[in-house]
Amino acid sequence: MNTDKLYAEALANEYAPKDTSRVVALKKLDRRAKLPANVFAYTFGILGTLVVGVGMCLSMQVIGAPGAGTMTAGIIVGLVGLLAVSVNYPIYKRLLEKGKKKYAFEIMQLAKEISEN
Repeated sequence: MNTDKLYAEALANEYAPKDTSRVVALKKLDRRAKLPANVFAYTFGILGTLVVGVGMCLSMQVIGAPGAGTMTAGIIVGLVGLLAVSVNYPIYKRLLEKGKKKYAFEIMQLAKEISEN
């Protein structure tokens, strides 16, 4: 197989004018289906990680008054953060499925139109 020929064809396809209206619409629908799940996952993951960090700081008495109460509160706060981080992925998958279901018909129809031409 001639790899130079394949590379040249792939590069030519990248620069060739395309029927962008349908392809762009398909990409937009795909992004619209996935965006809510991605935004939630990043936001919830960052917040959960920050809560874990606050719990660590409390338990190591970097913040808060020294004493056993601060350490106990830090452990509890840290566990809440770990719980949030650990349920993030299942929630993300559920939201992603919901988004894909919502736009599945439109995406499949548009993909079928593009592949038939």
